[in-house]
Amino acid sequence: MEILNAYDLTGSLRDAGELAGCSHHTVKHYVERRAAAGVLGRAVARPMLIDEFLPKVEEWVERPKGKVRAGVAHDKLVALGYTGSQRTTRRAVATVKTAYRAGRVRVHRPWVTEPGMWLQYDYGDGPVIDGVKTVLFVAWLAWSRFRVVLPIRDKTMPSLFAALDVTFRRLGGAPTYVLTDNEKTVTREHIAGVPVRNPALVAFAEHYSVTVHTCVPADPASKGGTESSVKISKADLVPKDTNLLAEYTSFGELEAACEAFCEKVNTRPHRVTKRPPVEMLAEERLRLHPVAVSAHIVAFGTTRQVPANTPMITFESGQYSVPHQLLGATVWVRTHGVGADEQVVIVHVGEHGPVEVARHHRATPGTPRIEEQHFPPQPAGPCNRQPLAKNAAEAEFLDLGEGARLWLGEAAAAGTPRMRVKMAEALALAKLVDPVEVDWALGHAAVHGRVAEADLSSILDHHARAPKSGEHRASEDRSLTQGTRAWARLGQQLGQPVHDDGDNEAVR
Repeated sequence: MEILNAYDLTGSLRDAGELAGCSHHTVKHYVERRAAAGVLGRAVARPMLIDEFLPKVEEWVERPKGKVRAGVAHDKLVALGYTGSQRTTRRAVATVKTAYRAGRVRVHRPWVTEPGMWLQYDYGDGPVIDGVKTVLFVAWLAWSRFRVVLPIRDKTMPSLFAALDVTFRRLGGAPTYVLTDNEKTVTREHIAGVPVRNPALVAFAEHYSVTVHTCVPADPASKGGTESSVKISKADLVPKDTNLLAEYTSFGELEAACEAFCEKVNTRPHRVTKRPPVEMLAEERLRLHPVAVSAHIVAFGTTRQVPANTPMITFESGQYSVPHQLLGATVWVRTHGVGADEQVVIVHVGEHGPVEVARHHRATPGTPRIEEQHFPPQPAGPCNRQPLAKNAAEAEFLDLGEGARLWLGEAAAAGTPRMRVKMAEALALAKLVDPVEVDWALGHAAVHGRVAEADLSSILDHHARAPKSGEHRASEDRSLTQGTRAWARLGQQLGQPVHDDGDNEAVR
């Protein structure tokens, strides 16, 4: 910089050299390099050993579409007679890969969506519950970024239709377009790259007045919104070592977790819009069209009427339980799977859309499939009768406590006579002594089967005279020590009478 400043002041190479303390040739070099914009300062390119092999390297890079490894390319070059270093090969392969990718990179344009236009959905692997793997249905409304995550049992068409119906009703309307993958439930095949829709899905789309589109096969980038939503949902809902979640004990617990997850992600500001999705959904709902009043139920199977007093339905000679809240309702029954894995799926269509209420394995005639949670707590039967007071005297006796209840059951089972008189005596004793003591005595009388006359007062009297410490000591006249009368025989001849103290008969 001093050389160039001196040259700008003097305009002479020699004068600038004298001021800067260098040769005028050095001044000329820097002045010419500045005039050439630095081109003259670059090193001269020299031929390299790999130059003659570059066409082959380009061929190896292009054949696997830029995925060849430099180490593999170097081994091939050595076999062709290359004598250069592996470092030179790596640099050459990196340069060729950069040139190959130039012009072949997919450029993403920002997707500016309109309210009420696009809904995307996809599936994710859910947690395992009772040895059965579940599926997470994830829907994403593009403009508001509102997410709906629903657990489903499988990816069959009835499950898909039920999940979409619930999604539309949760959003408060149906969008214009629905974008998804090319599942068999959506696309049967491709002819010349054109997807052929499943007729059942076409009927579903007509019922809800939506248009279903599918992305290009093996192109997840075309629906990146749901791809990211599925990744986040699996990270927060599927038990892993990274999130320290416990295993789910029931399918209902997973449903509650999905609702809590949706509440969390839809009420916090989104990273892009800086607004909560639930707030933007209120604006987008004005652009959604109304959802059909009745759900599309063609694929749900056949209808069955639940009896008014028994939550069991009959399907193909087998009986299956349903939740007792559906007494008198109409449900839809279908089969899923074949062979030993065949299942009977029961769906109920309510005001919030179709919901799967039960899933059983095949039942055989005479052996129904029953789940205990489908029934309310059973009332006391003939084997478990509980005392229930019918008058004031019975109520007063039962109020003594559990001992009185136990005595009543045992005495009744034994056919004890004059039970009401004995109950009145127990109440009279309860007024003279502590009622807790009377209840304790009644319980002991029931346990030991002492339900005769005066047994209760005898137990109370013994308990009152017993030492408070709970220890029982034998007196001198009632010792528990073994006597010595049998020792008197020792040393006597056989047949000789043995006398004790005169009170006992002789022993021969």
